[in-house]
Amino acid sequence: MTGGSPWARQRWAELRLALILLTRLPAGRLDPAPPLSAAVWAYPLAGAVVGVIAGLVFWAAQSVGLTALPAAILAVAAGALATGAMHEDGLADLADGFGGGADRARKLEIMRDSRLGSYGAIALGLALLLRVVLLSEVLPGAHPVALMAGVAALSRAPLPVIMRLMPSARSAGLGQSAADRIGVGQVWAGVGVALVIAIATLPFLVGPVLAAAFAAALIAQIARRQIGGFTGDVLGAAQVIAELCVWLVLASA
Repeated sequence: MTGGSPWARQRWAELRLALILLTRLPAGRLDPAPPLSAAVWAYPLAGAVVGVIAGLVFWAAQSVGLTALPAAILAVAAGALATGAMHEDGLADLADGFGGGADRARKLEIMRDSRLGSYGAIALGLALLLRVVLLSEVLPGAHPVALMAGVAALSRAPLPVIMRLMPSARSAGLGQSAADRIGVGQVWAGVGVALVIAIATLPFLVGPVLAAAFAAALIAQIARRQIGGFTGDVLGAAQVIAELCVWLVLASA
């Protein structure tokens, strides 16, 4: 965006930074790049983009005659490709660390290890299986693009809240860098963006909002007890669990 007001250009740069941080989608080069903390309001928008991609894949798969189950598998795969499976990787690392570490230092060490352990494999497999099953139940007969965009946006809204309210479990790292100087206004802006998207795309609001908030708060509280704060893996796990809980609410409605 070369034209427009300085305010609009800055918000556009922050949205592109959110896409760079949370997805593997091409967003161009940022020179200079905004501070990492400035992009948190756009996390739900980046999530909505991922949801649109996954929803379009589900819609296209059903349009060519596939049933809901294989269409859901393809949609989940498309979402994972769009994000580089970074949130799922966070869930697996968190499960390995919390399940296999005897103390805080060991838990953080395991979470930094790129190798997948049994706890992580089980958590990742169950999360993917549950997501596929829920999508195959909820999306047929609905508007898959809108629903997936709304759920993806809503599940990313708690991430800036966690980063604002919790200390970083590590003294350095991407999570710490992004959390530095996050303002209350940026957090509320992100929540507001997510709510606007959810109102426009989801059939009802209160249940999904409460589900996302409860799930993220639960993961945050567990992380506080286990390692004393948040990491990037904690944020990834919070997003995945929040998304699954929102789909559970939609499936039970």
